[in-house]
Amino acid sequence: MTVKSEITRLALREVRKATNPLRHDVRVLKGTLSQIRKSVIALERLAAQAEKRIQKEKPQLQASPEEVKASRLSPRLIKTLRKHLGISQKELATLAGVTSGAVAQWESGHFKPMETKKAILVGLRKLGRREVKELLDKETDLNS
Repeated sequence: MTVKSEITRLALREVRKATNPLRHDVRVLKGTLSQIRKSVIALERLAAQAEKRIQKEKPQLQASPEEVKASRLSPRLIKTLRKHLGISQKELATLAGVTSGAVAQWESGHFKPMETKKAILVGLRKLGRREVKELLDKETDLNS
């Protein structure tokens, strides 16, 4: 019996020798993982706050689907809207999120705006010159 207990004692001692450094490594890795989790959570919060701030600052030129369906946007009406607001084709393109060439194509009648862009144009109808200028200022601030 003494031989058996001695073998057990020595075996446990060898197991402890082998596992103690591993326990320390596991403890260190758990601490590192905890710090990384906290950093990720903090970064996710910052990203969410930045996204909210960007959404607030971004011009919201939308109209309801009913308004978009009911609206008529001929090339002449698009040009008249732009002239009424006192903006250039490039500025209208900036607000609509398209190129100035696309606006020129809309005004010439070669192409019609997509539904999403049509909603923006209908939303622009509701605004005055001052509001449009403010939106343009915000848009240029966001892009620079």
